[in-house]
Amino acid sequence: MRAFVLATMSALLISGLPPTPVEPLPAQPMDRRGDRGGENPDTICAPFLNGSFRDEYEGRQLTRTPRLGGVRPQSNYAPPPTIMPSAPPPPPPVSGTMAEDQIAVTGGRIARPSPESRYRPLPPQPENRERYDGEEVAAVQAVADAPVSTFSVDVDTGSYANVRRMLNQGQLPPQAAVRTEEMLNYFRYDYPRPADRSRPFSVNADMTLTPWNPDTRLLRVGLRGYDLPRNERPPANLVFLVDVSGSMDSIDKLPLVRCSLALLANRMQRQDRVSIVVYAGAAGLVLSPTSSRQVVMEALARLKAGGSTAGAEGIQLAYQTARRGRIDGGINRVVLATDGDFNVGISNNEALIDMVERERESGITLTTLGFGTGNFNEAMMEQIADHGNGNYAYIDSPREAQKVLDDELASTLFTIAHDVKIQVEFNPAYVREYRLIGYENRALREEDFDNDTVDAGEIGAGHQVTAIYEIVPFGAYGWLPDRRYQANQRREPPGDPTGEMAFLRLRYKLPGEDQSRLIEQPVRAGLIRTAQQPTGDSAFAAAVAAYGQLLRGDTNMGRFTFADARALAEEGAGRNWWRQEFVDLTRLAERQRLAGGGSK
Repeated sequence: MRAFVLATMSALLISGLPPTPVEPLPAQPMDRRGDRGGENPDTICAPFLNGSFRDEYEGRQLTRTPRLGGVRPQSNYAPPPTIMPSAPPPPPPVSGTMAEDQIAVTGGRIARPSPESRYRPLPPQPENRERYDGEEVAAVQAVADAPVSTFSVDVDTGSYANVRRMLNQGQLPPQAAVRTEEMLNYFRYDYPRPADRSRPFSVNADMTLTPWNPDTRLLRVGLRGYDLPRNERPPANLVFLVDVSGSMDSIDKLPLVRCSLALLANRMQRQDRVSIVVYAGAAGLVLSPTSSRQVVMEALARLKAGGSTAGAEGIQLAYQTARRGRIDGGINRVVLATDGDFNVGISNNEALIDMVERERESGITLTTLGFGTGNFNEAMMEQIADHGNGNYAYIDSPREAQKVLDDELASTLFTIAHDVKIQVEFNPAYVREYRLIGYENRALREEDFDNDTVDAGEIGAGHQVTAIYEIVPFGAYGWLPDRRYQANQRREPPGDPTGEMAFLRLRYKLPGEDQSRLIEQPVRAGLIRTAQQPTGDSAFAAAVAAYGQLLRGDTNMGRFTFADARALAEEGAGRNWWRQEFVDLTRLAERQRLAGGGSK
């Protein structure tokens, strides 16, 4: 034990942190300044971002005009509203040195430098060791052979933000990094709110013609969770688990981590408690539970990077800290911020998943926030969040941090339904073939649907889930060839009097319950006959689905292009800033594809 404590103190000293005992310190006094602490999001990040971050990060990540050939994003929309401060407030006290030219942040994006300043040349880039664990594009299914499709819901969004980061850096993403369902779920759609909280989400279905295949239709299934007002959120016991190893010493890692967690800390309410655990060569507790925003901000400002990465040890200590500070009936969650480059102790994904699964039984959930480039281990980040009953996001800018940890805080923290599964049974009288777009790593066996011991996805307050099936109506030309032998041929089904093209089932558990509840809903066959070209929301969702599949190299997209996806997205983008940014990303993907960029 003495050796462990000495190793911990040594690692923290290397990281620029004061040595701190592993046992919790006495709780800090509450901050009585009100729910927002008197600051707006624009000013919170300024003390945590130094001048080098401003110059290099903006030059590499946010200035897209040169790669667009002089075409700037449309100017008839505005970013999400923010309040511009008259002058940046003084930064909180920090130890160590910090660049004197600390800057203000506007709208979550870093303010442009003065015309007199020059961007520094980027340093030589290290070998790319990023790790992804993608699945093959889902196969087409014949209804006669496999009429039932079952999968777990997914509300992660990390793949979209990570793909955006790579496109903004001038490269196409590896196909394994693209998960189309996370792109669909990055955006909000016009699904109605649920009528009451006894049924925590609404269930919706619609159908359109397929823009890339005249012989198929798109069936869109959408769920929307009930909204939770900020003043109704239960108290939260949060443990910030921060990677301060040497791999985090980069302009797009630890400075952005500190900014992101500061945005989350700024949403603390009086009944909330935050602890901070760090890990480098070893793990240690650097902040005992506190309800003071100012104390959290000061602790974040002191974090510095250095040393190796004992990530598994950090996770264990974070869960231990969360159990000690557990709030019955409240939110108990570990928030891990890292590039995922674990190189000391347990680093195998399967071993980490086993550890996280054991810990989730105590009711403590896990959110993972990915940062950085070059050695980002997305495979680990996404998988342990799924098995930790939490969610995964990738933070590539202060604006994304504000979206995930401020604007969508209730969705990120408060779970309204556990182990949510979707099952669709297609009627062979109306549907010949189908394929589910995305969700390859969420597929379940048919028998898993009724098995309450099988883990599935979680839905947070206000979350939305979108799934799109591409179907071949019976009698239309499909993907699968006819079979040679008569016994293997798919016979024409008898007439069906129900008028149902499919039957939709959902299973979910309410918080604190072990037995699932069931929602059943038919999908009318008339939708096939009345399907029209997609417009509005349905057009935008179809564009995002096509974009994801094109990036994945889906061979069933025919001659559909990124330019076609862009035209379709513009139909439903309106003046929404996030949707207009997506339109811009289709241009970047098109340019990179034409230039032959990217990798398989």
